[in-house]
Amino acid sequence: MKIWYDTGIEVYIQEMGEETTQTQKIEELLTRGVENIYPNKEFVQKRLQSGEKLTVYLGIDPTGESLHIGHAITLRKLKEFQDLGHKVILLIGDFTALYGDPDKTETRKILTDSEVKANAKKYKSQASKILSFSPFGGAVIKRNSTWLKKLSFQEVMKIASYFTVEYMIKRDLFKRRLEKGTPLYIHEFMYPLMQGFDSVAMNVDGEVGGNDQTFNMLAGRNLMKQMKQKEKFVITTKLLTDKEGTKMGKTTGNMIRLDDVATDMFGKIMSWNDEMIIPGFELCTTLSLPEIKEIQEELEKKGNPKDAKERLAFEITKTYHSLDEAHKAKDFFQSTFSKKKTPEEVDEIHAEEGASLMEVLVENGLLSSRSEFRRLVEQGAILNKTKEQKVEKADSLVEKGSVYRVGKMRFVKII
Repeated sequence: MKIWYDTGIEVYIQEMGEETTQTQKIEELLTRGVENIYPNKEFVQKRLQSGEKLTVYLGIDPTGESLHIGHAITLRKLKEFQDLGHKVILLIGDFTALYGDPDKTETRKILTDSEVKANAKKYKSQASKILSFSPFGGAVIKRNSTWLKKLSFQEVMKIASYFTVEYMIKRDLFKRRLEKGTPLYIHEFMYPLMQGFDSVAMNVDGEVGGNDQTFNMLAGRNLMKQMKQKEKFVITTKLLTDKEGTKMGKTTGNMIRLDDVATDMFGKIMSWNDEMIIPGFELCTTLSLPEIKEIQEELEKKGNPKDAKERLAFEITKTYHSLDEAHKAKDFFQSTFSKKKTPEEVDEIHAEEGASLMEVLVENGLLSSRSEFRRLVEQGAILNKTKEQKVEKADSLVEKGSVYRVGKMRFVKII
């Protein structure tokens, strides 16, 4: 009788412990890095505590060749739903990417199918650093061309009938474009409708995304009410921004790609403004909130951000690489970049004199593409260390015996 009683107590304590952990996970999901919740936190909390299996998605348009640290923030939020046992979908916006989410200042270039397909090639492997794509209950990948390409003009008109012009021009970027007299095209108005219809096509319960996607996600919430009579929830996350409030991204030149080599990733994080340290821990690492609070208190007490920033760079780098590579990246930064020296041991590559520097770096795997080379040249991020001169032209030729710094942390000698 006593043994049964002891066992019963143990089971009860275990169940209570699991319940407490579940409650804590839900609370962190709904608060950490969260900007807003629609319709409200209580609504989503109740759904999560009900025991039902929800379907939640994150949509990413493949307008660039790689996922970056900004994508990782929302992928982490999706992972929290996955860890709680819910069905999660990573939606590749291969149709919406053709036209692109309207920009604040000008109309985006319309991409081709082949460009979009090439951009999305590595997305699953990169996202798998965060999400599980196991065949048994893992994340599901879908592409919105599956349904958007099949819509008839009559169906498009039906979707458009749920929105008014007054509703559309409430979007801040549309408002700014109109105020500045910048052309605003009809197809740009259609983008929120296309993204909104994704929710209807997949019949989801909720969506996560950065707060810059709020308008588009709420368009989907509106369509779900109208077409499915269903209350879709939306969770928007905070953006990682610099001191001017500009988000990290490819258009601003401060993007950390998830396929950056460890030394580059570590070095780029070390170049962040000090104001980004604590938000970086909250949004980009798995450190607990109490641990982050200790780091913040220590930072405020000492006033020296270098140690905290190195810890942040280390935590992020080890997430996308190995622990060993993170240690090597830290040592490399401290011995090379901090002292502004060229490493004693530099990789050497052979090239014909007068060859294209771009072709040499791409063919030898220093860069993933010619477009990456051009982007780095525009940012002044390729340097001839031998002459201490920036490479300023995309058609620059190699110089025999020169050592080049490519990006923040990669060095190569041309022989």
